Amino acid sequence: MSNPVNDRLALLREEMRREHLSAFVFPSTDPHHSEYTPDRWKGRQWISGFGGSAGTAVVTLTSAALWTDSRYFIAAAQELKGTEYQLMRERISGTPTIAEWLGAELRDLPDKEVGIDGWCSAHNVVEGLREALRKQGGLTLRTNFDPLERIWRDRPGVPLTPVEVQPMQYAGEDTTQKLARIRRALRAQHADGMLVTALDDIAWTLNLRGSDVHCNPVFVSYLLITTQTATLFVDPRKLEDEAVKRQLAQSGVATAGYGDIADALRRYPEYNILMDGDEVNDILYNKVQAPETVNAASPIPALKAVKNEQEIAGMRAAHVRDGIAMVRFLHWLKPAVQAGGQTELTVSAELERQRARQPLYRGLSFDTIAGYEANGAIVHYEPTPATDAPLRPEGLLLIDSGAQYQDGTTDITRTIALGPVTDEQRRVYTLVLKGHIQLSMAKFPSGSSGTQLDVLARQPMWREALNYLHGTGHGVGSYLNVHEGPHQIRMNYVAAPLTAGMVVTDEPGLYLEGRFGVRTENILLIRPYREGEYGPFLQFEPLTLCPIDTVPIDIALLTDEELAWLNDYHATVLRALAPHLSGSDLAWLQTATQPQNR
Repeated sequence: MSNPVNDRLALLREEMRREHLSAFVFPSTDPHHSEYTPDRWKGRQWISGFGGSAGTAVVTLTSAALWTDSRYFIAAAQELKGTEYQLMRERISGTPTIAEWLGAELRDLPDKEVGIDGWCSAHNVVEGLREALRKQGGLTLRTNFDPLERIWRDRPGVPLTPVEVQPMQYAGEDTTQKLARIRRALRAQHADGMLVTALDDIAWTLNLRGSDVHCNPVFVSYLLITTQTATLFVDPRKLEDEAVKRQLAQSGVATAGYGDIADALRRYPEYNILMDGDEVNDILYNKVQAPETVNAASPIPALKAVKNEQEIAGMRAAHVRDGIAMVRFLHWLKPAVQAGGQTELTVSAELERQRARQPLYRGLSFDTIAGYEANGAIVHYEPTPATDAPLRPEGLLLIDSGAQYQDGTTDITRTIALGPVTDEQRRVYTLVLKGHIQLSMAKFPSGSSGTQLDVLARQPMWREALNYLHGTGHGVGSYLNVHEGPHQIRMNYVAAPLTAGMVVTDEPGLYLEGRFGVRTENILLIRPYREGEYGPFLQFEPLTLCPIDTVPIDIALLTDEELAWLNDYHATVLRALAPHLSGSDLAWLQTATQPQNR
């Protein structure tokens, strides 16, 4: 039986020949440069079979390749089996860039034109690729053709799910105030207005939420801000809720059809407009006819990243409820595995069931990663019926999961010993825990970059010549996307400063392919530490409230300071969750948080 991906490649190549294209590039994004996209724009997945959130597929008339990062090396290799695709491991020595690979593949062909859908590609990405292709023997780039419109015959439409209001008790700041702050930030960048295309930025600005993207409470739209006006471009069928209409009207936000945005940009009345070339797609970027376009970073992510008092209170409350669900799940887990019949999928379903019992639950914040033993070494593994591993009362189970509550978003990873573990597993587990603790204990000057702190989480592993290739921490939205910038904690340089009020994850890990993986993750709130001679210093406070499994710890590897942190953290978890639990759940929590001694 033929692989459907290869059949799709054949259809694509027919269209490429008609259009005199020698290659086509499929990014993983949509017209809004989203990390996670509505089904309509999952073109890269449809043409390649690879379902990860990050990756680029490139197809020529005779070959195909897919680029992705270290999170997906193992998963991509499995998903691409049986297809023509060659896996390209990004940031690994010897891996060519897309332009370099195309230069070699197309060197002897008469047609030197490469295609990419300009609606689904950020302007700066297109310009960077265009310049890189030019250097590869004069290859050119075409952006006004989408072959999927012709060959993806059952392609989903643009989602039409309704929009709802995010109440002030959770948002903490009304839309009028947010627009005023955005306009002040624009003036500081000498811009009269801006086009907002990032869906979470629009949802935050307007205090609205939707369900157009799986696990992300956003809605497909554009927002055009000028010095005096703001217009939301959205399908009117999504705005049937009278509360939504009333909130937009009270905030002075007009509405227009989703498809009207290109014409609105042509008629934009101000002298200049800020267009974030890393976010705005190439087609819309080039629709503007204003005298000046300011290609600069949108000010909204930095504003959104600093949570206000209500948002912080909501995140705290959401993490208490999430901790209750996690405790009940963990109390259930080991006896259930001992009794038999549990798999990665069944325990994922039980964890979701426990969360769904909590007030204000709105769904998962991402699909649960439950990887047992060797599957735990696949960084972004998601169990499927084809891969679902039965659980045995031995070894390690890695569970990375999270929920959307109307007052906050959660993201937690725990690695659980289901029974006896090997000395190697104990050592690796403890090295990861040491890295997690060292970062959590950090004190640092306000304005430090996450890159400056990343080494704290890696140092215990580096001493053992071990490492992980994903980031150590990312921002988290307030009932918004689980991945939120601009700040990050990672090895490669990210300049965004860390300031009080931000939240960020702390999630080092180690992955031994074919054997097991370990990751420990909490969400941290950045808050003031003290005013020093050299200015204000900051510290982290864990928001996540859930015991860390002490069974696989090699206590001898922990310093006295690290052991004290672990015991203090568990005491905090017990104080926060005990009033909400009773009976055997409470007894389990008390045991799981007992102080550890040498």
